[in-house]
Amino acid sequence: MLLVNDPGDADTVFAPLRHSAWHGWTPTDLVFPFFLFVVGITTHLSLTRRASLGADDAAIRRQVLRRAAILFGIGVVLNWFPFYQSGAITGHPSPDVGDRVLERLRQLRVLGVLQRIALAYLAAALLTWRAPARRVVAVIAVLLVGYWAVLALGSETLDDRSRTLAAWVDRATLDWSRWGLGNHLWDAGVTYDPEGLLSTVPAVATAALGVLAGRWLAARRVTVERLSALGAAGALGMMAGLVWGWWFPINKALWTSSYVLFTAGTACLTLATVSWLVDVARWDAWARPFRAFGANAILAYVGAELSSHVLHSTIKWKVDGRRLGTEVPATRALTSLGLDPRVASLAWALLFVAAWWAVLARLERKGIQWRV
Repeated sequence: MLLVNDPGDADTVFAPLRHSAWHGWTPTDLVFPFFLFVVGITTHLSLTRRASLGADDAAIRRQVLRRAAILFGIGVVLNWFPFYQSGAITGHPSPDVGDRVLERLRQLRVLGVLQRIALAYLAAALLTWRAPARRVVAVIAVLLVGYWAVLALGSETLDDRSRTLAAWVDRATLDWSRWGLGNHLWDAGVTYDPEGLLSTVPAVATAALGVLAGRWLAARRVTVERLSALGAAGALGMMAGLVWGWWFPINKALWTSSYVLFTAGTACLTLATVSWLVDVARWDAWARPFRAFGANAILAYVGAELSSHVLHSTIKWKVDGRRLGTEVPATRALTSLGLDPRVASLAWALLFVAAWWAVLARLERKGIQWRV
């Protein structure tokens, strides 16, 4: 996420590092569902461990609710940061601190990446805990087919992002400007939220599929046969998603059912490949640098979002008479050396990732983990 979220110039990036404009997918569109799939795997492992230590179902449910609430709250605070609105404010020619704080609240985005993870984790954990695999599969099928039916029947068209049922639900629940309470969508200038309420329903299925994968891998010792079965299931999921995409297009912003199957299938295939390399072939040297991010994934995301905001909006540099974020002069300096603008933009992103890797690697060496 850090690499694709923090380019030097969002307008000059290589195509694979962009999200799809609407229908379709790019490698970047795989990142979030992969993470949510892994959340499902770790959910199974975490809850099973708690149960093995003697926690009853009530205690486990309390843990799930607590974690979901904390994650959701962190996401809201992250959206709220820096807690005041800079620049001119309509209706306030000389705004004071109170006006700026209230204006920021009026524009506060309620949902977001961490909020979606929290809601998907909560629903997937409660729906799958103690449930047999067949029941989990049935729940996933109901979520995916039901979402397809509701979205297809309730939308004017799926080709216009502002005319889908998901966009209508987002406006109805998150645009409070009709009551004078502000617009709480992703951006006041758009008419939907890419992590909206309705599209979170199929995201629950992504996490639940991760739970099933976690069960499969944890049930017995990892073997070539079990990994082959996982890889085959992944290939089938990818094919099913592509075929379904003929009628219900693969679309990240809508988190369509075809997108769920395709990305979960790709995640399964990737997991099987990585597990074979690490657990069977015993070739894990290449994976060691990534462990620092895995040990503190939420901290990496939150810290990167905050530091990116500070570098972009707080630390300003004068360039051509304008005050611009840090990444702009840094990227321009690289392009002045003759680098392609896309390479310069990627270089900034890589530098940003490397800086955070250094922080996280030090925390890993000291055994420090931020747990939610």
